[in-house]
Amino acid sequence: MPQRPFKQVDVFTNTPFKGNPLAVVLDGEGLSDEAMQTIARWTNLSETTFVLPAAVPEADYSVRIFTTDKEFMFAGHPTLGTAHALLEAGLQPRTPGRLVQHCGVGLVPIEIGEDGQLAFQAPPVQIDAFDESLRPLLATALGTEAWHIQLMPARVEMGNRWLVVGLADARACLDVVPDVTALQALLHGAELHGVAVFGMHRQGVSADIEVRTFLVEQGSLIEDPVTGSANGCIAWLLEVNGMMGIAAGQESYIARQGTKLQRNGMITVHYRGQTPWIGGHCKTLIQGVIAADIR
Repeated sequence: MPQRPFKQVDVFTNTPFKGNPLAVVLDGEGLSDEAMQTIARWTNLSETTFVLPAAVPEADYSVRIFTTDKEFMFAGHPTLGTAHALLEAGLQPRTPGRLVQHCGVGLVPIEIGEDGQLAFQAPPVQIDAFDESLRPLLATALGTEAWHIQLMPARVEMGNRWLVVGLADARACLDVVPDVTALQALLHGAELHGVAVFGMHRQGVSADIEVRTFLVEQGSLIEDPVTGSANGCIAWLLEVNGMMGIAAGQESYIARQGTKLQRNGMITVHYRGQTPWIGGHCKTLIQGVIAADIR
């Protein structure tokens, strides 16, 4: 009976149980699409990844990313968590200090920091204007009208399509109380995966901005603990609006996410030229094998 190495990694944290968990199957060869979906449904985490041999010569490995009911072309915390799991398992990068992941959106470079932090180059995005006729629905969905005075909401697509909404400050972000019925109507009406809100911290906090992300799955409200792709979308939107490093006054900043869920996800964002890199620490909390034979 085949045994497939398995890890459960906490992503965007240095403190166990304070980030976003990810299931990683380190050997996905021979698994059918149906088998991958079955395993992902069973782990019941936001994402499960399956590592495969590199499908193109430029990559160190390929990965497929599944939620409990579908496959994603790209997602942020699975990108960092999978890279961490592979390095921990002994993968030697083709280029020292750098991995290249191949996934549904193509090649994604990942930088290996000297302190163990990993950072992925945010893939290109498509940014579309938000339909202002939906603004009243957005206000109901979030339970607030404390909008950022300079930044208009926008639909930003990076594998998934997020509505990125800047709020007046971090307090306004933390005070959001979503209405699931209105949120579901908004997501359906604007063809969105979820809504990402953020606001600037004023002082006395280790992060520069506060981030929260909301989805609706099977009629239930979901707040994601820490979301790499949404933070990438926020970073791109800030760059397009000439507001890189909005909170720190520099071309880098730190985002915090998960506060309302008793998590403490910390995301580092730095720009190289105009391109954001999204980084964070990871910790493996569970490791072993999948002993069941599934194909």
